[in-house]
Amino acid sequence: MAYVVLIAGLVLLVLGAEALVRGASRLAAGLGITPLVIGLTVVAFGTSAPEMAVSIGAALSGQADIALGNVVGSNTFNILAILGLSALVAPLAVAANLVKLDVPLMALAAIVLLLMALDGRVTRLDGLILFTGVVVYTAGLIWLSKKESADVTMTEITGGDVVTAGQSANTLANLAWIAGGLILLVLGSRWLVDSAVQIAQTFGVSELVIGLTIVAAGTSMPELATSVVASIRGERDIAVGNVVGSNLFNILAVLGLSSMISPDGVDVASSALRLDIPVMIAASLVCLPIFFFAKRISRGVGAMFLLSYVAYTVYLITTMAPTL
Repeated sequence: MAYVVLIAGLVLLVLGAEALVRGASRLAAGLGITPLVIGLTVVAFGTSAPEMAVSIGAALSGQADIALGNVVGSNTFNILAILGLSALVAPLAVAANLVKLDVPLMALAAIVLLLMALDGRVTRLDGLILFTGVVVYTAGLIWLSKKESADVTMTEITGGDVVTAGQSANTLANLAWIAGGLILLVLGSRWLVDSAVQIAQTFGVSELVIGLTIVAAGTSMPELATSVVASIRGERDIAVGNVVGSNLFNILAVLGLSSMISPDGVDVASSALRLDIPVMIAASLVCLPIFFFAKRISRGVGAMFLLSYVAYTVYLITTMAPTL
C-alpha cells in the first residue's frame, strides 16, 4: 500500500507543479520579464515547489534527514541527470549571464551550505541567512531583467502556447491555476513523505538514503519534464536556467525556510557531510569550466553527467543501504 501512496504522491506533485507553473508563467509574462529570468525564477521556483512542500513537511514532522536529503539529492539530480538528459536530446547553449552570475552563485550557495553544516546542524539563524539570500537574488534578477527588456514574448513550457504581455490570460484564471497547484503540492508532499518513511522502515534503509534517491528524484520530476521539453522546443535558456534557478532556490529558500520553521533547525548526518554535500558541490563546480569555455553542454558532456549520476546512485545504495 505504501508504494501506491508513494506513486500517487509523485503524480500529485507533478500535476501540482504543472498547474503552478502554468498560472505563474502567464502572470509573469505580463510583467515583461525575459525568458532567461523567467526560467531562473518563475519556472525554477514553481518546479521547486515540490521540494519546498516535502522538505517543510519533513522538517515539521521531525524527519530532518528527508528534509536535507531531498534538497541535496535534488540538486545533484538536477545537474547530472536533468542537464545530462536534456543535452542528450539537443546540445544546450549556455547564456553569458548564467556563466557570469548565476552558475557561480549556485556553486557558492552549495559551499556556504557545507560551511554552515560543519557543526552538524543548519540552525534557524543559518536558515534566515539563506532565505535572505534568495530574496536579494530574486529582486536583483527582476531589476536586471526590467532594465534589459520591457516587452517579452515567451513560449510557455507547460502548454506550448506563445504568451505575450498583451495576451496574458485573465488574472482570476491564473490565480486559480496557482491555488490548485499549491493544494495538489501540499497533499502530494504529505503522501510522499509518509510513504517514503514507511518504505525506509520496512527495508531498514535510512531516511537519508530515501531522501537522497526516491524523494529527491521524485520531487525533481517537474524540473526534468520542463527542461527536457524546453530542450526539444529550442527554449535552451529556460532549460538551463530552470536547473540553475531551482538549485539556488532549493538551498536558499527550501532549506532556509525548513531550518527557520524547525524548532531546532535541520540536523545534518555525518554521511551527508562526507559524501552527499561534497558530491553536490563537485557537480556545481564542474559546470563552471564547461559553461565558461565551451559555452554549451554537448551530448558528450550530457552523457558524462548522466553516467556520473548513475554511478553515484549505485554507490549510495550499495554502501549505505546494504539491507536491500
